[in-house]
Amino acid sequence: MIQFIKKILGIGPAVDFKALISEGATIIDVRTKGEYQQGHIKNSINIPLNNLSNHYSKIKKDKPVITCCASGMRSASAKSLLKSNGFEVVHNGGGWQSLQAKIRG
Repeated sequence: MIQFIKKILGIGPAVDFKALISEGATIIDVRTKGEYQQGHIKNSINIPLNNLSNHYSKIKKDKPVITCCASGMRSASAKSLLKSNGFEVVHNGGGWQSLQAKIRG
């Protein structure tokens, strides 16, 4: 059961988000526009989860993608959507503030 929950939430081995960013990864923040405007990671792209399927063409399939949101739940859903639509290297970055700390770290 724990493995199932980890899989659903996109929790797995530690990911070097800083290295992914240096390799050209795209950060997709799936919070609402209002949430994004209150604070976000520099150079991230805001595509609210409920609009993600309309914007696949704006996301490069040949680069890693990191999803983030407020807590990690919406970003887990975004990761699943992207993976099921042909994006191969997708990571759930979780909450944007903790992801930002990992990138700066």
